[in-house]
Amino acid sequence: MVIKNVTLETVCGITSTFPENTRYEVAFAGKSNVGKSSLINALMNRKALARTSAQPGKTQTVNFYNINDAMYLVDLPGYGYANANIEIKAQWGKMIEDYLHQSKKLRGVFLLIDIRHEPSENDQLMYEWMVNMGFAPIIIATKADKLSRGAVAAHVEQIKRVLDVEPGTIVIPFSAETKQGREEIWELIDSLVLVDEEGEPLSKEAIDELLGNKKKEQQQKAPVAESGKKPRWKAIGKETGKRKANENKKPPKHGKKSRKNKNK
Repeated sequence: MVIKNVTLETVCGITSTFPENTRYEVAFAGKSNVGKSSLINALMNRKALARTSAQPGKTQTVNFYNINDAMYLVDLPGYGYANANIEIKAQWGKMIEDYLHQSKKLRGVFLLIDIRHEPSENDQLMYEWMVNMGFAPIIIATKADKLSRGAVAAHVEQIKRVLDVEPGTIVIPFSAETKQGREEIWELIDSLVLVDEEGEPLSKEAIDELLGNKKKEQQQKAPVAESGKKPRWKAIGKETGKRKANENKKPPKHGKKSRKNKNK
């Protein structure tokens, strides 16, 4: 997508009502200080559109960026900020939960993980919660420039293993410094939000043509499940790529030390 104009259109706090947008949305979630603001600036070719800070927990609102008056990029609050009190953590978690439940235009969710480190307990819980809610998050492994080229692939495999990702899950190494991964992320966003002349989502054939060989290569590298499941980065034609949503599922509680056994 060629960025012609982008504006921070809506900022929603704890007591705000989310806007009923008429354009499709993609959402970005990640632990505090994972590089979410830097990624947004890099995607938009802007230096200071999203405020970056060395202090974790800077994003405490749900921010809606209007891109070309054609789609919205939604920046969700960072989770896992250790110095925030329990009440604030619960409020941030509820904001994320409410948005994912309420948005009628959400087409995909991107989950940011710091490639340098093993996914944290909060990362694992957030990924598991998203999957249990029926989402198929695309993983962005940030700060890839901090590793040697040879180490990137090994750390990507570590992320997949620790998160126990669903078959076909895409993991994109990304660097805000070198812009590595920027093109791949935009190709996925385009495939999620672009519509045909009648306003309907593009067909699977049109998306395959748009993504070309890069999407096929990503899927070929992904492990093949014995059950023959198709890649879950997007369920074409299904609202927000959801399976049946379980209304009783809650977002991860910070400090929780056990993880549900998925085989139960």
